[in-house]
Amino acid sequence: MKKTPKMDSSLRLCFVAIAFGFVFIMNGKLSSGTTPHEADPPQASNLAFSPEAAPPDTSAMDDDSDINYEPVPPFVPEFPVFIFYLGERKHDDPNLVTQSHLEILKSVLGSEEEANKSMVYSYHHGFSGFAAKLKPAEAEKLKKHPEVIILLENRKLGLQTTRTWDYLGQFSTPTSSEGLLHETNMGSGAIIGVIDSGIWSESGAFDDDGYGPIPKQWKGQCVSGDQFSPVDCNKKLIGAKYYIDGLNADLETSINSTTEYLSPRDRNGHGTQVSSTVAGSFVSNVTLPGLSSGSIMRGGAPKAHIAMYKTCWDVEGGMCSVADVWKAFDEAIHDGVDILSVSIGGSALKSLDVEIDIAIPALHAVNKGIPVVSPAGNGGSRYSSVINISPWILTVAATTLDRSFPTLITLENNKTFLGQSLYTGPEISFTDLICTADHSNLDQITKGKVIMHFSMGPTPPMTPDIVQKNGGIGLIDVRSPSDSRVECPANFPCIYVDLEVGSELYTYTQTTSSLKIKISPYKTIFGERVASKVAKSSARGPSSFSPAILKPDIAAPGVTLLTPRIPTDEDTSEFAYSGTSMATPVIAGIVALLKISHPNWSPAAIKSALVTTAMKTDPYGERLTVDGGNYKVADAFDYGGGLVNLEKATDPGLVYDMDINDYIHYLCSQALYTDKKVSALTGNVTSKCPSSGSSILDLNVPSITIPDLKRNVTVTRSVTNVGPVKSVYKPVIETPLGFKVVVSPKKLKFNKRRNKVAFKVRVSPGSHRVNTAFYFGSLTWSDGLHNVTIPISLRTRFIDNLFL
Repeated sequence: MKKTPKMDSSLRLCFVAIAFGFVFIMNGKLSSGTTPHEADPPQASNLAFSPEAAPPDTSAMDDDSDINYEPVPPFVPEFPVFIFYLGERKHDDPNLVTQSHLEILKSVLGSEEEANKSMVYSYHHGFSGFAAKLKPAEAEKLKKHPEVIILLENRKLGLQTTRTWDYLGQFSTPTSSEGLLHETNMGSGAIIGVIDSGIWSESGAFDDDGYGPIPKQWKGQCVSGDQFSPVDCNKKLIGAKYYIDGLNADLETSINSTTEYLSPRDRNGHGTQVSSTVAGSFVSNVTLPGLSSGSIMRGGAPKAHIAMYKTCWDVEGGMCSVADVWKAFDEAIHDGVDILSVSIGGSALKSLDVEIDIAIPALHAVNKGIPVVSPAGNGGSRYSSVINISPWILTVAATTLDRSFPTLITLENNKTFLGQSLYTGPEISFTDLICTADHSNLDQITKGKVIMHFSMGPTPPMTPDIVQKNGGIGLIDVRSPSDSRVECPANFPCIYVDLEVGSELYTYTQTTSSLKIKISPYKTIFGERVASKVAKSSARGPSSFSPAILKPDIAAPGVTLLTPRIPTDEDTSEFAYSGTSMATPVIAGIVALLKISHPNWSPAAIKSALVTTAMKTDPYGERLTVDGGNYKVADAFDYGGGLVNLEKATDPGLVYDMDINDYIHYLCSQALYTDKKVSALTGNVTSKCPSSGSSILDLNVPSITIPDLKRNVTVTRSVTNVGPVKSVYKPVIETPLGFKVVVSPKKLKFNKRRNKVAFKVRVSPGSHRVNTAFYFGSLTWSDGLHNVTIPISLRTRFIDNLFL
C-alpha cells in the first residue's frame, strides 16, 4: 500500500478551505464564494467600487504581521457639491431657467457673482434643477426654499457592466432576411444614448459604411477634448460629450489629462463595450482564440446611431458622480435620443433617497417617451441586492450564454478533468501540482509548478500575478467557473474549477508523493449541451425598499460576451470577452428595434411586451437555474419575467401600460411626495397624489407581488389590446403553492370600441397559517395565439416584523 504523505501546513489550509465549502453546502446556505469578501476582484475594464469598500492591500503582509492599520478618513471638501431638484421647467427658454436657478442661489449667497461661482451645473432642458458647491449649512438653508423639492448629496456611482444574438434567435449575419431585425432595418434611424465611460471611436464596431443621413431631430454635437475632435464622429457615432465638473469638485485631487482623457474618449473600456453591444456595426472575421473562422460580431441594433455621454472616469476602476449623470440626462433629453442605456448604479438600495440618483432624471426621460434601461446591479447572489428599482426604469438581470471554454487537465493515469479558461498558449506537459493557501513561502515552493488554490474559506486570494511572480507556471482556482473573471497575464494558464473537481484533485495530491498534471489550451463549445444560468453576480430581488414592485424586470445574456476593447500599451488586441455588465445594452438594443417597430408604444408598453413574452427556459427548453450557491431553479426575483424573447415581444397581444399618473401613484405611496411636490414634478398645479385609499398593489406593472399577505387581498390591473381588434382572452393560473388565486372576469373581450379592459385578482393565504418565504406562480391571458404572462410572487406576514 502506498503511504500517504504527511500533510504540511499549506495542505492543511487547503483542507480547511474544502471543509468550509462543504460546511456551507451542508447547511444549505450560499457557498462562501458568493459572500462579498470573496466576490470576483474588480477590474479596471468593467467594474467600479468605492474606496471605502476596497479591501486593504495585504500583498506586503506576512502571516506574523501584527500591524494595526488605521482607516484613512474620506476626503471631505470644504464646499461639497449638492444637487437641488425643482421639478418640471417653468420656462421653455433654458436661459431663463438658469437665471431662476441663480436667483435661488443668490438668496443664500448674497450676490449673483457668488451664485455664478458656486454653480456647477444648471439642469434646464429635460427638467429643472442645479448643482452647486456650498457649505453644508448653506445647502440646508436652501433646502427650505419653496421651489426646492429634493436636496441630494453628490454621491459617487459605479459602472455596473457574437454568440449573443444567435443564442437569442437573431442570427449575426447582415443578410438575415427575417424577424424583427430585418423588419426594422436593423434599427436604422434610432438614436441610442449611452451614459458611460466614453467611447473608442476608431473601433470597427463604430464604422458608418452604408449609413444614411443623421436623423433630422438630432440636436446633439461632438465636442473636442484630449485626443478627440468632431472628426472622430461619423454617421454612426453622431454625438459625444463629457461631464467631469461634478466629480472633480468633490475629489481631493482633480482628474487631469495625465491620468484620463478629458474628452469623450474612453480610457476605462466599459463605455466602448456597452456601445458596441447595444448598437455595434457588423464586424466580420473577428479573430479571437476559440472562435470559428469568419465569426461576425454586432450589436443589438447594428444600424442605429450612438450618442455617448461620458460621465464615468477611470478613477478607482470607474467612478461617476450624480451631478454629472444628471447633466448627461438633461442634455440627452434635449438632444433627441430615442433610448437611454445607463449601466450605472449605486450600492444595494437602502432608501429611496439613494434610488433618486438615477430615478428622477430617468422619470423625466420616460415621461417624454424615452425608455431608460439600467442594470439590476452586480450585488448577486445576495437576496434583495437589486438596484434601479423604480417602476419606470427597465431593470435588467444577467444570464450566461450557451457557451463554455473548457480546458483539459490530464493526470499521469490519463484521468481528465475540465476547467474553464481562456488559455491559448502551448500545452504544458506533465508538471507538479501543489495545493497551497500559504503566501509566506511561495518563492520556495512555487517555482516550476502549477498551484491549486481554493477561493473560499478563511484564505487570502491567490492571484495569477502572485503565482507568476514567484515562478509558478499555472493556477487552478477552485470557485464557480461561469462567473469568474477570465483575465490573466498573457499566455499564463488560469483555470477555474468547481468545488467537486477541486476536491477530487486535492484527494489525488494526498494519495501520491508527487502529483503531475498536463494542461491543454482551451476549446470553445456552445449549444444545447451548455446550461444557461442567471449569473452569480446578477443582483436579486425583491427590492428592500419597495418589495411590492417586482425587480428585476427581464434577463439577458451578460457574461463572456465578445466586445471590442480599447488598445493598451501591453495588449493591442481589438476584441475581448467582457464581464457581467453587458446585459443592459443587450436589452437596450432590443428596445430600439421595438421602438421602431411600434413607434406609438410608451416605454411602459415596451417593458410589458418584454416581460410578458419572456422565457422561463433557455432557447433549448431547459429551465433556467441560478449560479452562486444552491443552483436552484430560477424564479422571478432572479430574472423578473424571464429570459428575453425578442421575436415574441414584437407581437405580445396585450400590454400593461402606464403613464406619469401611475408613476406619481408610486411616489406618493412611498410617502416621498406631497401634492406640492407632484405639482412641481409635472408642471401642472392641478396634479395631486391619489386618494389615501389607493394601494401600491394596484400599480399597473406587469407582475403581481404581495410581500405581506395576511387576509384576502384584491388587486386590479388593466391591459390594452395591441393585437387583432376582435380578441377574446381567457386566464390560465399557475397558483403559488398553498395560496388561492381567483381572477375575474373569466374572459376579456376586445373590439373596435373597447381596446382596454380591467380585471381583478383575488388572493388569499390559502393553507398558510405562519409567516412564509415567497412562493411563485403566474397569470397568463391567452387567446390561443398569444400568451401574455405575468409573474405572481406571494409571501404571508401574519406577524409583522418577524423574520423567518
